[in-house]
Amino acid sequence: MNILVLNCGSSSLKYQLINMEDESVIAKGLVERIGIEGASLTHKPTGKDKFVLETSIPDHNVAVKLVLDALVDPAHGVIASTDEIGAIGHRVLHAGEKYKESCVVTEDVKKVIRECFDLGPLHNPANLIGIEAAEAAMPGKVNVAVWDTAFGGTMEPKAYLYAIPREYYEKYHIRRYGFHGTSHMFVSGETIKFAGLDKDQAKVIVCHLGNGASISASIGGKCVDTSMGLTPLEGLIMGTRSGDLDPAILEFLCNHENLSISEMLNILNKKSGILGMSGISSDFRDLLAEVGKGNKVACDTLEAYAYRVAKYIGSYVAAMNGVDAIAFTAGVGENNADIRRMVMNYFGYLGVKIDDAKNNGAHGETTLISSDDSKVKVVVLPTNEELAIARDTLALAK
Repeated sequence: MNILVLNCGSSSLKYQLINMEDESVIAKGLVERIGIEGASLTHKPTGKDKFVLETSIPDHNVAVKLVLDALVDPAHGVIASTDEIGAIGHRVLHAGEKYKESCVVTEDVKKVIRECFDLGPLHNPANLIGIEAAEAAMPGKVNVAVWDTAFGGTMEPKAYLYAIPREYYEKYHIRRYGFHGTSHMFVSGETIKFAGLDKDQAKVIVCHLGNGASISASIGGKCVDTSMGLTPLEGLIMGTRSGDLDPAILEFLCNHENLSISEMLNILNKKSGILGMSGISSDFRDLLAEVGKGNKVACDTLEAYAYRVAKYIGSYVAAMNGVDAIAFTAGVGENNADIRRMVMNYFGYLGVKIDDAKNNGAHGETTLISSDDSKVKVVVLPTNEELAIARDTLALAK
């Protein structure tokens, strides 16, 4: 069966068509600047030249139609008709507490997505538009919602409850949900297989380190804890997000800088993190270049970043009473040997030993970077959220 995976953002649509017999990507692409001047479709069929179309794309309905047209086009298409698409899998950000596993889209599912607009204002509306556009373009096809918050659904109350009046949890479901869940689910499961660990008992920590960053702890593939909270702002220092901070800072800065809460949150989401700390860039490569020039601010920033990652890993080792494997994934985790080394230097007490040659050579491919005598396996493992979505979609569409 061929599964079409759609990941809709507010002005973008990423897609992959995957042959689930061998899990190969038949085609993938990106629609950019939906509803904005300068919109385009970039279509990459496997084994064929890339196709780029610049045209007006006023909404996601048009975007989905352009994707389907590209897939069946005689020149650069990969299937004869949409009849060859068995089902459509959708990445959906937030389900609140209602859905904790992937599910076939129903009217109730769409209702829950709407109810969570305020929990995921940038993503849930676009996710719903993508689902409805797919329904309109391919009536009768099975659509599956794969929730980004589902992985964190197995956390216990001790991990997800905030220390605020309980009425706010009961009225508004304010709790820790966690994000990057599809990535954490995929990488934790693949780490268990790659490292030859017990699939039911393996204690795995996944470091999803990109411009957005999060860490999860899982036992047997079930989430015990994860660093992001009600929103993706909690947790690690990120590219432009602050991560954890004293909430009284918000009141202090709002009063002294005459800022609204919305303006303050915009600063914490888009102008903080390593960008704000360094005043240089949100790109780790730029900071590493400055470190090489002796820039102390850049050095302090990266040391703070690695320290925060290490603190989360250490806390999760305690939460699980041990760890069998630590996995690095996403843009920074998969490609930045310096950051991996800075983080792992904190774990000599656990008997972690990194093979420098393996670490320096690991870029975007599954690799064991710990030495043979390391007491904890450390791996680099590329995430593949689209394949994880396709697998869940296939299971539900059969």
